Amino acid sequence: MFDRLEITVLPPGPRFPAQLRFWVNGEDVMEQVLGPGGRGPLAAEAFPVGLPSPLRATSEPRRVQLGEPECTGGCCGFPTVVVQRMANVVQWSGWQVPHGEGRLLEFDFDANEYDAEVARAEADLG
Repeated sequence: MFDRLEITVLPPGPRFPAQLRFWVNGEDVMEQVLGPGGRGPLAAEAFPVGLPSPLRATSEPRRVQLGEPECTGGCCGFPTVVVQRMANVVQWSGWQVPHGEGRLLEFDFDANEYDAEVARAEADLG
């Protein structure tokens, strides 16, 4: 059984421009990793204009930054995950999270559903 990804685009606020939240199987991944004060990546970094999104999965494994703790990543580190496509599966694995925070397991997504969700979130910004 595959995991289910949902990407939510949060509107800009007083402190940060638009950012993303990642929900896997109905749970907020960034809250699990960073607690309630953490934030997801800035939408402009996840979907840079004129460049492919780092969230797009390829056969080449790529480490992707998925957010920042409330105290900033320069202090505690940034949560990152390795994103890789293997045939019809996109896998998130090899989590690195700020010290003292929760650890996550691997997530395996159906590649077609994953691609559609990344494209949908990107379109929501355009």
